[in-house]
Amino acid sequence: MIILKLIRESFLFAYDALRQNKLRTMLSLLGVTIGIFTIIAVSSAVDTLRNNLQKSVDKLGSNSIYVQKWPWVGEDNFPWWKYMQRPVPKLRDFEQLGRRSQTAKAISYEISIDNRTVKYLSNTVDGAQIDAVSHDHDKTWNFNFQDGRYFTEIESRTGAPVTIIGADIASALFPDGTGVGKQIKIMGRKVTIIGVFTKEGKDMLGITSDNEILLPLNFAKNIIDIENEKYGPQIVIRGHDNLSDVEVESEVRGLMRSIHSIRPGAEDDFSLNKSTILTNQLDQLFGIINKGGFIIGLFSVLVGGFGIANIMFVSVKERTNIIGIQKSLGAKNYFILLQFLIEAIALCLMGGFIGLFLVYLVTLIVKASADIEVVLDAGNIIYGIGISVTIGMLSGFLPAYFASKLDPVEAIRTN
Repeated sequence: MIILKLIRESFLFAYDALRQNKLRTMLSLLGVTIGIFTIIAVSSAVDTLRNNLQKSVDKLGSNSIYVQKWPWVGEDNFPWWKYMQRPVPKLRDFEQLGRRSQTAKAISYEISIDNRTVKYLSNTVDGAQIDAVSHDHDKTWNFNFQDGRYFTEIESRTGAPVTIIGADIASALFPDGTGVGKQIKIMGRKVTIIGVFTKEGKDMLGITSDNEILLPLNFAKNIIDIENEKYGPQIVIRGHDNLSDVEVESEVRGLMRSIHSIRPGAEDDFSLNKSTILTNQLDQLFGIINKGGFIIGLFSVLVGGFGIANIMFVSVKERTNIIGIQKSLGAKNYFILLQFLIEAIALCLMGGFIGLFLVYLVTLIVKASADIEVVLDAGNIIYGIGISVTIGMLSGFLPAYFASKLDPVEAIRTN
């Protein structure tokens, strides 16, 4: 109780001093406010980018391996001439992997045909993305249905003229209904719509099913050369849930080298890509951004801290006579020290809260204008408050210590 009473009295003294010097208080707050705003704004922006990009990466699957011609991340001296000579994944590779893999929960062969026009009566959609996939695509990729269903095994095997369309295509072609059961013309062939994907919006990697038209691979096989490089063929392997991506990748690499008859010690003629490659690159990038923002914000906070230290020295000078009277009435050194220390911490906390409030306003503006889910969690808030308290203690300790050591007789004599 004595400690709480001491803190309360010290806080009241500090509050009274801040209230009587409003202009000086506002100027002291400015540096801390700018610093905390910069640090928390950068931290929140990085968390927001990481959160939204991670959602995109999660769609790729945590233990899915993508067998492709090109790697997702280049090396320092990117040997593009080597990659140019590589073959694209073939149906033979897909079939062999399906027969021989022990770690795969599902394997799919996929191609993509961009920027096609789709029509239904007088309604037209330009720039539709047509994807042709083997049957296990629903197990290697995550998606939901707004209406309808996925291909049956018979439809996939026989190459039935059926399709699943994205929400944006459905709303454009069929503004009065979902379109399930209706026929549209794709690449000169009529296909029946059996499903519509749930609308999800375009994520930060540009991945979305809203503008997609999904076809059975064996249907597309009768129209185009599905092994042609211009369609970007790839094989996607999703491992069993109890296996790590490293275990799945190791097996797939061994099988692909065996299928392609690659000699021991020779380089791979394929790339194995996975979501952790992107995650690691993002972590490195965001780590650099976070450090840069912290350094910039720290300089602003330090400037504010020096400003507060100067103000506190001035405050001690102005109140030397009062300090002498307090000491002559029995005030202990720690009471004087705590009084000025709380004043410095209160100043920094006020600056910190103003900075956090400004960050919150910015998040509201961003959410309203860009429809982005901004991250400003308890961790960011505690981080900002913690920095404010630390700067307050560091900048206020020396003036407070100086005040606590004043001689009461000399202090009373001071005008």
